[in-house]
Amino acid sequence: MNSHDDTAAARQLLDLINASWVAQACYVTARLGIADLLASGPRTAEELAAATGANGPALRRLLSALGSVDICAQRDDGSFEMTGLGELLRTDVPGSMRAWTLQWGGEAWQVWANLLHSVRTGQSARTLMSGTAGFAHLERDPEAAQIFNQAMVDLTRLAALSIARAYDFSGLRVMDVGGGYGELLARILTTYPSAQGVLFDMSHAISKARDHLSRRGLAGRCEFVVGDFFASVPAGSDVYVMKTVIHDWPDEPACDILRACRRAMAPGARLLIIERLMPERLLPSAENRALARVDLHMLVALGAQERTEREMRALLGSAGFQQVRRIETESEFQILETQL
Repeated sequence: MNSHDDTAAARQLLDLINASWVAQACYVTARLGIADLLASGPRTAEELAAATGANGPALRRLLSALGSVDICAQRDDGSFEMTGLGELLRTDVPGSMRAWTLQWGGEAWQVWANLLHSVRTGQSARTLMSGTAGFAHLERDPEAAQIFNQAMVDLTRLAALSIARAYDFSGLRVMDVGGGYGELLARILTTYPSAQGVLFDMSHAISKARDHLSRRGLAGRCEFVVGDFFASVPAGSDVYVMKTVIHDWPDEPACDILRACRRAMAPGARLLIIERLMPERLLPSAENRALARVDLHMLVALGAQERTEREMRALLGSAGFQQVRRIETESEFQILETQL
């Protein structure tokens, strides 16, 4: 490699490493509610600073910086407005990504600062920081629970229609196990008017889920059940759906969840595991970078992992599910269908 190649490689690496500033800049913008304040029209940095309690010159520098990545734009008169991308940091727009921005730039950012601990130990950095495992912290922190559950809505919305279209839910009673606010279930019920739903999760999610489905006119077709899938899963559904649930847990607790579903299932009932399936080897590509990020996030946040299809089939086999069918979707997720 000659000196020119060395320089190019160094700059490429620097671009990858330094890109983290955008996440924090977007997080601060979302936390201050800048996009919501600009919904009524352009405002100066000084006006925005007065409304948010920020430092005027510092806020101007933040907004100017975000102009370099097309999140906001400075007008000729010096005032600022959000771009199409920046509008997605608003609370009340279709497709809003504000909650995910708050989640990634807030709580997730803090646990990622302890990735070294997770790599050395294989354990969750969140547990190191908070003393609690899994999602127990959400039961005692309503604000964190609201941000997390809405962030899951933000992400699920991107793939929900593709998932719903990939499987025929017509006329079925569909239970979304660990379904949060019910974004996937809402899409299934909308796509299949003859289907009925059951949303099953902990109280921090179910307490707000009814309102989420009511706004879609779907609450009358859905039952809302509070519970712990490690203890038991309600019986009586035709299809049990778990989207990005198994990846939250190491093998032993993940298998416990699958066994709880199996105990609830009547003969002929089906279980759908919806996950991103890892390739056996990651190669340089945008798709693989996204998978790598999620996998490392599972490690640092939960001591868990994304799995290959082979690993998922082995896990299902350990829980007593032997026949597994893979179903592709038009998203980054795959469906693994199994039944008794």
